[in-house]
Amino acid sequence: MAPSIRLSPAARSLFDEPLAIAVQGLGPRQQVTLRTSLRDETGELFQASARYQAGDDGELDLARCPALPGGSFSGLEPMGLLWALQPQKPFWRLVKRDVLSPFLLQLEVFEGHGERPGRLLAQAQHERAFLRDGVRRVPVREGRIRATLFLPPGTGPFPGIIDLYGTGGGLPEYRACLLANHGFAVLALAFYSYEDLPKGMKEFHLEYFEEAVNYMLQHTQVEGPGIGLLGHSKGGDLCVSMASFLKGVTATALINGSVANVGAVLRYKDITIPPLGVNLKRIKVSKSGIADIVDALNNPLEGPDQQSFIPLEKAECCFLFIVGQDDHNWKSEFFALEGSKRLQAHGKEKPEIVCYPGAGHYIEPPFFPMCAASMHLLFGKPVMWGGEPKAHCEAQIDAWQRIQAFFRKHLRGKPSGTSSKL
Repeated sequence: MAPSIRLSPAARSLFDEPLAIAVQGLGPRQQVTLRTSLRDETGELFQASARYQAGDDGELDLARCPALPGGSFSGLEPMGLLWALQPQKPFWRLVKRDVLSPFLLQLEVFEGHGERPGRLLAQAQHERAFLRDGVRRVPVREGRIRATLFLPPGTGPFPGIIDLYGTGGGLPEYRACLLANHGFAVLALAFYSYEDLPKGMKEFHLEYFEEAVNYMLQHTQVEGPGIGLLGHSKGGDLCVSMASFLKGVTATALINGSVANVGAVLRYKDITIPPLGVNLKRIKVSKSGIADIVDALNNPLEGPDQQSFIPLEKAECCFLFIVGQDDHNWKSEFFALEGSKRLQAHGKEKPEIVCYPGAGHYIEPPFFPMCAASMHLLFGKPVMWGGEPKAHCEAQIDAWQRIQAFFRKHLRGKPSGTSSKL
């Protein structure tokens, strides 16, 4: 019997779902190297490989067989061939631009454990999809809003969430659509560097974000009475500002966000919040040219920088802080703890803070490979994001479940207790 790769699900799975990988038809205790390859939409190649030894029966099940030293990872890692994918081009991050098409994953089995691949024994292809069947993708161009709404299958209404990314700009949709697969109505919202929105990050007007909140609150497919906010990095502090000043926000989840306004002036009606100061002299650059910017921002508790601290005590919502303790973009854990202190000092509920040792800045949906360093748009050079691949991957899986549980808990409309009968 010739060796073959057995996958479950067989041909297609959602990107945030586990994929079971096994090889059958090998010789007893045969040594093989498994390799995965994936090309992003720009054609850049990501690869991972691991060394294995089949069982006495010639079976190799990655859920039971540990990887041997010498590959991209070692130990019992059933999903290692996905989370360990690394770009062949330096400082390149895996992102999904078109959520309607899947990523195509190539799996290959080679003979032996040599530095160069041995004879090819088996190969397979697998689609890693972003949209579950029946999820609707609705481009939104209402008023000033530039966004995409994802609606789950079924009649609804569904708990509603606005999803914001960081300084990369544009309109990333992949996290929003993966969340919609789990029963949420999610609006991926662009806020700069997209279509006719401002090109740069000079100042933001909260009225724009208020339009998006009102759009969701009035949507027939969104279950009231309030909505949730999910933000990563710069998107996180924008979510804190939205929760602090706008009505209709019930739950706010931040992934390595800031409680100070960063990078741009924020305006709302007659209120102006200046950006937190930056000292470029505190940036460290390694021999390889990668910048560590973790100390660049000033302390929002000191001097004039206190003006940049967002008054989150005004918020009428619950908060969840997801923190990578090895975040090298900024001090996420410090921000979360200071936000918690401020809320409690004003008699507000203590927020939920979940800290992940060994997790870096880009805590993405499950099984996105960790990005250790990539180009930073504001600094114009590659910066270090932090993280250790295995710990970071585990953090992504856990955080994804916690974010969904948080929104399910706080966004389900509570019955008012009054009878609807006239």
